[in-house]
Amino acid sequence: MPRIRRAGRGRPVLVTAALAATLALTATACSSGDDSDKKADAKPAASDSAQGDDGKDRLGLPDKLPKDLPTSMKDLEGWKKGAWKDWDKDQWVREAEDFANPYIKGHWDLGRMKKAEDNEKNVPKDIESTSGAANTAEPRPVKAQAVKTPYTRNAAPAGKVFMDTPEGPMVCSGTVVKDPRHPGKSNLVATAGHCVHSGGSGGWLRNITFIPAFNDKGRSMPAVNSAPPQEVAPYGQWWVKWAQTSNYWIQKGAKSGGGGSQQDFAVLRVEPVNKSGKSLEETVGNAIKVNFHAPSSSRIKGVSNYGYPAAPPFDGARMYSCTDRPGALTIDPQQPALYRIGCTMTGGSSGGAWLIEGSGGKPELISVNSIGPHPATWLAGPRLGATAKAVFDAASKKG
Repeated sequence: MPRIRRAGRGRPVLVTAALAATLALTATACSSGDDSDKKADAKPAASDSAQGDDGKDRLGLPDKLPKDLPTSMKDLEGWKKGAWKDWDKDQWVREAEDFANPYIKGHWDLGRMKKAEDNEKNVPKDIESTSGAANTAEPRPVKAQAVKTPYTRNAAPAGKVFMDTPEGPMVCSGTVVKDPRHPGKSNLVATAGHCVHSGGSGGWLRNITFIPAFNDKGRSMPAVNSAPPQEVAPYGQWWVKWAQTSNYWIQKGAKSGGGGSQQDFAVLRVEPVNKSGKSLEETVGNAIKVNFHAPSSSRIKGVSNYGYPAAPPFDGARMYSCTDRPGALTIDPQQPALYRIGCTMTGGSSGGAWLIEGSGGKPELISVNSIGPHPATWLAGPRLGATAKAVFDAASKKG
């Protein structure tokens, strides 16, 4: 266990209470319809249509497919029957514009969700020494607190992101975020880059889906087995039609050591599996604004992060949160410093939101969970600047 050094400062003004009222979701669906990289990190290439001219389901299937993905309905049937398990590194698509995620009906049933492990990144105990940059002292641990239930009334519009990897099914966390191009009708979810792409050593992950307010009443994992579907997935399942992450993560992202974490951010564009016709924001009744101009860590009094930790001592059943005053952590001096707070959430919380109290007392997202040590004592997330905004804008333009 790494030695925990106290930062020698008072505890922050807690933001959880201030955010609680504005984070609350509606119980029922609404009825109404300081980075210098200024360029977009990917070239949008996917079709906005969920169905082909023949009327067959094409959810997540772009018009122009990479060479190793299905190029016809016959190939798509093979993909749905298991061809997606081919992770040949010579064929594993990795470029930003090559993302494709053909819909597989019934793929993420409860049994498969239970098998999903945390998509965790490992960092060394002495991570502060990996760059030579001046980092703030390692924060003391903050014990993660269970979020009040039902999540549909007491939590950020968060949920679980499921994906298939070469190592098997895995899980992260994500949050519904506002889309200025579609006011009140956002279909965007913020998460971590490593939850959708393997970084420098691999490519795009597969069969990615989002379940907002998973296990709404916070039942224990054994009890989830017998819980009614409306409690496990109160807002249904949302298949990822398009995913966008930074080229920095794609090129430098690493499973261990923290490489790429300073731009470990992704945006998902989703569509409802049940084809309800309503947007994600309309369905859950809330979405969080993304702040791409958040201040440095020294100017933030308190931040609360959320997630579904799945590695021991947690089991992925419940949503948790930590609140702390952030410090700074730099791994690559050429990139903006990560925010870092004390938090005992483990893997599975990756991609979960970091929220501050913004203008008018409303919560704003300034980061997502990216890395933390083992045993879990702190979590760090990227500071969202120009690169993250380019990722967000590219995803927003897909719809």
